[in-house]
Amino acid sequence: MAKPTTETITLPDFPVTIVRELDGHFIHDDISLKELVANTSKGLILYFYPKDNTPGCTTQATEFTAHLNEFDDLGYDIIGVSRDSVESHENFISKYNLHIPLISDADEKLCHYFDVIKEKNMYGNITLGLVRSAFIFDKNGTLTHAQRNLKAKDYTERLLTTLAP
Repeated sequence: MAKPTTETITLPDFPVTIVRELDGHFIHDDISLKELVANTSKGLILYFYPKDNTPGCTTQATEFTAHLNEFDDLGYDIIGVSRDSVESHENFISKYNLHIPLISDADEKLCHYFDVIKEKNMYGNITLGLVRSAFIFDKNGTLTHAQRNLKAKDYTERLLTTLAP
């Protein structure tokens, strides 16, 4: 579950590439998250996931899509972030009929900004990998909740419970 946080991460003002599908066509927006939230009256759920088309990441993305209207009713937009390419995101969105936008962070600038790249032990080999995390910002762009190293399955339902009035 996302926990209230004392972290003071602000929304970055550098541009990111947001991939979304609209009427069967892909749109690529280059915009900063700070500007994105400033131009809407909604909060933002920004979640980081390791890789498109993997079991946990697919579960998380499809659960966010299934509950999109509930998050919208609570006043939140949802954006997923991974280090995958724009093309990979387009395939992932199409394959699973995702209705959430995804950020391609191939240069890891956003991942480093949120400090979600950590050492992982994969079968005895130490590698750097993206740690599944979520950051919730209110409509003013203030970070209210953060969780790192979260479990994908049923996360959206736990988050809905956290954010419900």
